[in-house]
Amino acid sequence: MMRRLRLAIPNKGRLVEPTVTLLRDAGLVFEAGERALVARVQNFELDILFVRTNDIVEFVCDGVAELGITGLDLVAESGSSVTQVRKLGFGRCRLTIAVPNDSPYRAPADLAGLRVATSHMNLTKRYFAERSIPVDVIPVSGAAEVAPRLGLAEAIVDLVSTGSTMVVNGLRPIEEVFESEAVLLANPKALEQDGAVLAQVETMLGATLAARDRKYLMMNAPETKLAELEDLLPGLESPSIIPLAHKGMVAIHSVVEADAVWSLLPRLKAAGASGILILPIEKLVP
Repeated sequence: MMRRLRLAIPNKGRLVEPTVTLLRDAGLVFEAGERALVARVQNFELDILFVRTNDIVEFVCDGVAELGITGLDLVAESGSSVTQVRKLGFGRCRLTIAVPNDSPYRAPADLAGLRVATSHMNLTKRYFAERSIPVDVIPVSGAAEVAPRLGLAEAIVDLVSTGSTMVVNGLRPIEEVFESEAVLLANPKALEQDGAVLAQVETMLGATLAARDRKYLMMNAPETKLAELEDLLPGLESPSIIPLAHKGMVAIHSVVEADAVWSLLPRLKAAGASGILILPIEKLVP
């Protein structure tokens, strides 16, 4: 009997909702209340652990959980030996140097000899050390954006997604330090012992993510227009061509990037396509 594996995911913050949505879209059935610590997946040998985002890398590294989902910035900050299985395409943000709007500082080099507040100590120290810019890095556990106002530091290094928080706090960005997004992690030892099962989980998530970015197009067209239409369709491979009952007519099926659909439709119609159907894709294994 296959032993139950453990997947650690955030219990609070901006990654919770998209992570839970991804797992459910992948077909995993589980119940998760607001205060749940563990959720048992009903249709797969997997338990989901809801833990602090900052603890996930350590949980996976120590083998408490075989898998984890957290931000890439926290993986880089920890410097641990966990294996990054894949990026997940959500939770995108930037670790950014920012200063007060009315400050004279325009570039990182202008901060030489000054104080920089951050909760990402290692990434911040590494960034300035690699550029030989001497700064005093001040640790803060959260709300770094208020540090300049309180006189704790002349600049901050903090995560930015939309930038609205910085604007509200009278800050402006001067440089990006690190780009982050949600990632799937695995314990190296678990990859050796349970590689086949972990690969199933990775395939589930990967197929779900791939499907989100694509649509399935079906259309009818004269056979004489086939070459022109094929040139317009940027599918995974060549489109499927199916002869129709009416002589000289074919059905064309193709998978296309979701973002390209609406700009593609007028060109397909102009090239002779008709009866175009746009369908969602539930899972896609390239």
